[in-house]
Amino acid sequence: MSTVTDLLPAARGGTGTKTGGRRFGAFRLFGGQSNSGGESAAKRVQFASPFLPYLFLAPQLAIIFIFFYWPSVQAIQSSFYLEDPFGFGSTFVGMTNYTDVLKSGEYLGIARFTAVFTALVTFFALSIGLLLAVKADGVIRGNAAYKTLLIWVYAIAPPVAGLIGMMFFDQHIGPIVELARWFGWDIKVGLNYFDTAFSMVVVSVWKQIPYNFIFFLSGLQGIPVSVREAAAIDCRSGFRRFWTVILPLLAPTAFFLLIINVTYALFDTFGVIDVMVKDKAANNPITLVYKVYMDGFRGNDLGGSSAQSVILMLIVFVLTIFQFRFIERRVHYN
Repeated sequence: MSTVTDLLPAARGGTGTKTGGRRFGAFRLFGGQSNSGGESAAKRVQFASPFLPYLFLAPQLAIIFIFFYWPSVQAIQSSFYLEDPFGFGSTFVGMTNYTDVLKSGEYLGIARFTAVFTALVTFFALSIGLLLAVKADGVIRGNAAYKTLLIWVYAIAPPVAGLIGMMFFDQHIGPIVELARWFGWDIKVGLNYFDTAFSMVVVSVWKQIPYNFIFFLSGLQGIPVSVREAAAIDCRSGFRRFWTVILPLLAPTAFFLLIINVTYALFDTFGVIDVMVKDKAANNPITLVYKVYMDGFRGNDLGGSSAQSVILMLIVFVLTIFQFRFIERRVHYN
C-alpha cells in the first residue's frame, strides 16, 4: 500500500509524471534545467548556450553603438581639430576650441539661460503633472474622457507643439497675447528677449505635462487602498495626508521623472525652440543644444560645435551623478 510520502515526489512534479513534463517542458525547450521544486527550477533557468543572451541583446546594443557611442567618439575627436567647412581637411589645435568656448561671454550667457530654462521647465512640468494626476485620481464620473484629454498632447511632435505655441503667441490672432493685453502686457515673441523666453517655457511645459501625468497617475493608482484608508483615519487634513503619506510613496516615480524632465529640457526642447526662434531677431534666447546646432550647421564651425557638445555631455553626466548620489538617498523604494 502506498503511503502519503510515497506520492509526494509525483505530486511535486518529479520525473516520470505528466505534471512535471507539462510544468518544465517550456524550460527544457530553451535549455532550462528543471529540479524537483517548481519555484527553485524557475529561479535556476539557464540558456543552453552562453552566447544566446548576447544574441538577444545584439540589436539594441548595435543601435546604441551606431547612434550614440560612435557619434560621441567622433565629436570628441573633432573637438581637437579645426575642420575645413568644405571638408578638404582638418588641423590639430589641441584645447583651443574648448578655451574659445569657455572664454566666450555669449556662450556663458546661453549657459545661464539654459540652467534657468531647465529649472523652470522641470519644476512646472512636474508640479502641474502631479496636480492633474491627483485630481484625475479622484474623478469618478467621466474619468476616461478627463484622462484622455490630458494625455493626447503627448502624441504631438515637438516641432508641431512649437508651431501651435507660435499660433497661441501670435501678435494678431494669439489668444494668450489677447489675454495678456487685458493686463497691459504687450507680448512680442521674436522681438523681446523676455517674451520669447516666457513663450518657450510655456510651450515646453505644456508639451511635457502629459508624460508626467501618465506616470504620476500610474503611481497613485498603485498605492494600496488600505494605506489610503489608514492615512484618512490618522490625518484629517488632505494636504498633510498627501505630503506625509502619498508623496513619499511617489518618491521613486518622482525621482525617475526628475531625470527624464531634466534631459527633456536640455535636449528634447530643440524642436520647440527651433520653430519659435527660427528666422527671428538675433537677440532671442537659445539653449546650449541649439547653440551647437547654430555653430555647427549654420556657422560651419564643426570643431567648436563638437567642443560644445562634449561640454554638454559632461554637464549632463555630472548632473546625473549628482542626482543619483544625493537625491536618490531620499527615495525609498519599499
